[in-house]
Amino acid sequence: MQRRDFLKKASAGAAAGAAATIAAPAIAQSQPVVKWRLTSSFPKSLDTIFGGAEVLANRLRAMTGGKFDIRVFPGGEIVPGLQALDAVQQGTVECCHTCSYYYVGKDKTFGFGTAVPFGMNARQMNAWIYYGGGQKLLDDFYSNYNVISFAGGNTGVQMGGWFRKEVKNLAEVKGLKIRIAGLGGNVFAALGAVPQQIAGGDIYPALEKGTIDAAEWVGPYDDEKLGFYKVAKNYYYPGWWEPGPVIHFFVNKAEWAKLPKEYQEAFQAAAYEANVTMMAEYDHKNPGSLSRLLQNGVKLQAYSPEILNAAYDAAQQLYADESAKNPAFKKIYTEFDKYRKTQNAWFSVAEFRMDGFLQSKK
Repeated sequence: MQRRDFLKKASAGAAAGAAATIAAPAIAQSQPVVKWRLTSSFPKSLDTIFGGAEVLANRLRAMTGGKFDIRVFPGGEIVPGLQALDAVQQGTVECCHTCSYYYVGKDKTFGFGTAVPFGMNARQMNAWIYYGGGQKLLDDFYSNYNVISFAGGNTGVQMGGWFRKEVKNLAEVKGLKIRIAGLGGNVFAALGAVPQQIAGGDIYPALEKGTIDAAEWVGPYDDEKLGFYKVAKNYYYPGWWEPGPVIHFFVNKAEWAKLPKEYQEAFQAAAYEANVTMMAEYDHKNPGSLSRLLQNGVKLQAYSPEILNAAYDAAQQLYADESAKNPAFKKIYTEFDKYRKTQNAWFSVAEFRMDGFLQSKK
């Protein structure tokens, strides 16, 4: 081989190597390989809400050249869906994707991380968490359970559930066995119903067998997938107990502390993406699903003013009673409610007027 040819080939090889180095994610260079497990509270079949965890995992692999690898497990594969937080707290897994309000049985303060009856919508919750001091308030509370939190999705205001029979007034709510999560169950109990918390994948058989009379989950897209319309035709709205429910990533505090700073930043960025895209995806999918449900004979029903007003009053009483005996609850509720009022005052101006006008033109 001539010296000139050799130099040309060597130069080309060096250039290719340099290009490969530049093309590789900068964050991945000289960083350790980290393998985590994430347990979800949701079945894989519910691709949008379960998919939030996959968005996180896929983006982290992309940003770190595969070095930060989180394997996502559906609810039930490692632990039951409603024990996801416990698994992170105890160090069984490094992180989970779940709803904070599933754990109000431990402390009602857990409700604020996801949604409380007549609380804030999705945009308002993001404003509170990211800019209104909500993140610090929540993490101060969650630190008692050995975890830190990251918003990782939102469904938007949910539907009000599937009922075998119509519920026109408070008398028809009494004795009703309903699957419902979070503090909404406490409010329904105050109205005389019998709330039950059941994981998403187990709701249909309970409704089909008549173990429960009604069930709420999320909204048209997920509800259509779960097939509730086949056994209960009355579809109520709005889900007053879930105006803007946040789904969270919870991470074990000790495991988080072990991560390189760059990986921590990447995790937060991926969580932001999961949070924003889930809401957008539900907004995209729900209209078509609702149309199909109506074509299948579903009866769209609005909660009566009597039920809404009674639920609102019961919720306010719940907040007052819990604040009187639970300092952690009172600390967050005081700031949460103040922020909610400020947000509603603003939304009642341009947003409310614009939405109302456009909907009048449909």
